[in-house]
Amino acid sequence: MNATTPTGAYVGRFAPSPTGPLHAGSLVAALASYLDARAHHGTWLIRIEDIDEGRSVAGAAEEILDLLRRLGMESDRDVVWQSRRKHLYQAAYDRLAGHVYPCGCNRREIADSRLGFAPDGAALYPGTCRHGLAPGRSPRSLRLRVPEAGADVITFHDRLAGVVSQHLASESGDFVLKRADGYWAYQLAVVVDDAEQGVTDVVRGADLLDSTPRQIFLQRLLNVPTPRYLHVPVVRNADGDKLSKQTGALAVRPGDEGAAVAALRQAAGFLGLEVGGAGSLDEFWRAAVPAWAALNL
Repeated sequence: MNATTPTGAYVGRFAPSPTGPLHAGSLVAALASYLDARAHHGTWLIRIEDIDEGRSVAGAAEEILDLLRRLGMESDRDVVWQSRRKHLYQAAYDRLAGHVYPCGCNRREIADSRLGFAPDGAALYPGTCRHGLAPGRSPRSLRLRVPEAGADVITFHDRLAGVVSQHLASESGDFVLKRADGYWAYQLAVVVDDAEQGVTDVVRGADLLDSTPRQIFLQRLLNVPTPRYLHVPVVRNADGDKLSKQTGALAVRPGDEGAAVAALRQAAGFLGLEVGGAGSLDEFWRAAVPAWAALNL
């Protein structure tokens, strides 16, 4: 089954994980996705990616939504919460019968027997349980079987990075759809949500570029459209690490309109946008949308 390119009106989205307050790196991704939607006269959605409920911080999602609102970015439709959509992920999983198998391996066993590392740093699963669980082993997770080498190449065009190819067998390996803790995996949830919400364009950080081939493979198995992709550079700290809660990223907390504009101008500058001396939110948005459109991405 081949996925198709989306047609019709532009639909984009920003999908933060509520593991803490919005930080500068996340603001860059939010701004890029919002500007791309507005430059295409499209619809912009917010989706709270709280499928990993164990990592979600109480109140963080509401704080993120409030901050985006104060910055002038509101969802054009009702906000969607992944934790409330588990029935959709189960239904998609049910359609993948024959491509999924139970895995009894724990993290240490995978680390000890890995074939190497994927581009995103994850350990490559060696396929230990691919042909059935060993006697006495109980299933821990559910994995999706990728094609054998030679039939495993996924190629797509990124609007910034250009042509990207990945060999799933050697660069990804069979990947998890349902985790040992019972939560559905990000790869499945994001594919289901993008398809169900009619997303035509995904604009997000380049740290997720290497996940895209796995998502396209899932889209093809589920026979849903493949969005257009644009992966923008990620903000890094002085040590070169991607900004995150773990690397000490500071939360974005503009207390007034001046602070809000300053935060937006900093994010726009990282994206290479010239927004002049915008002093108000209205002035910023009037300058930022055409500046993004002029990039011709």
